[in-house]
Amino acid sequence: MIITTTHTIENQPVQQYLGIVTGETIIGANFIKDFFAGIRDIVGGRSGSYEKVLREAKDGAMKEMIERANKLGANAIVGIDLDYETVGPNGGMLMVTASGTAVRV
Repeated sequence: MIITTTHTIENQPVQQYLGIVTGETIIGANFIKDFFAGIRDIVGGRSGSYEKVLREAKDGAMKEMIERANKLGANAIVGIDLDYETVGPNGGMLMVTASGTAVRV
């Protein structure tokens, strides 16, 4: 499956548009990660725990979007957009949404 943030794929014209596909992931960041991330922020280091959670959430949303495109018979997704939001009480959860257009090239 070809996946791209662009709306076209060089030298591969879109033969058929199959529709918008999305994938969503919501992951909670627990108290221990918050505590250690705060300490790292104070001393100026990077927060590896938050970076890992962000990657996991993005990968989950992308995987779900690709699965939905496959069910439509797509062999590519164009115009992919990733959105990150905090949700829940005190922003304690991270939501990542991936969206794009499923196509056949």
